[in-house]
Amino acid sequence: MLFLIILLIIICVALGLFVLIQNPKGGGLATGGSGSNMFGVQRTGDVLEKGTWILLTLIVVISLAVTAIGKTGGKNATGSGDSKIQEQLDKTPTPSPLGGGLKPATTPPPATQEKPKK
Repeated sequence: MLFLIILLIIICVALGLFVLIQNPKGGGLATGGSGSNMFGVQRTGDVLEKGTWILLTLIVVISLAVTAIGKTGGKNATGSGDSKIQEQLDKTPTPSPLGGGLKPATTPPPATQEKPKK
């Protein structure tokens, strides 16, 4: 799972670079009133655009894979789905919500009520 997360980070950085390298194709604030950037270099744009879509698809697929592995509780080296930290937390006693180390209240024995004599 760690491998997938590292791969996801690398792909995200690559996608950022692909987006920054692309020439603006016009429209919005990129035109600046002139049409010189409206028709950029077509070949480079196609390669970068296809690369962007491929990287985006990889990000979605790897993100879903990491989520699926995380929900099924990917097995670690000990063969259990819990991490060492979670195992330690399970062993640690939880403090009482009352605080101060107070023992939890026990239920008193049922009181015997005598019926008043007439």
